[in-house]
Amino acid sequence: MIINLSPVRMDEKISLAVKGDAILINEEVFDFSRLQDGDTLPCEAIASQWFAGDVKRVDGVLHVALVFPHGPHADDAARFPVPITVTQDGPVQLPDSGHDSPELPLLLEPVAEDAV
Repeated sequence: MIINLSPVRMDEKISLAVKGDAILINEEVFDFSRLQDGDTLPCEAIASQWFAGDVKRVDGVLHVALVFPHGPHADDAARFPVPITVTQDGPVQLPDSGHDSPELPLLLEPVAEDAV
């Protein structure tokens, strides 16, 4: 399975796992085992906010495009993710979304009241 991530700034988080031709998104199962080679399932036909494009099977490999939510302090790996090739069942390692990063300190000096 090849997973393409479409980064979006949002506070929600996502977790992924794969089992065969099924993908678990935040514990919700989406089974694409019925897609035959060359088939496309339009994004609009999938009842989920997490799909960012059609699901296709090309040369026997599923291609899935998913929304990837990231926080305000996400690094380049989250804001410009590379496709993920999944070759075994289990949790999918995602880039650091930046949701759990500490707030950056504001680096401005206070202005004295008499200076205004």
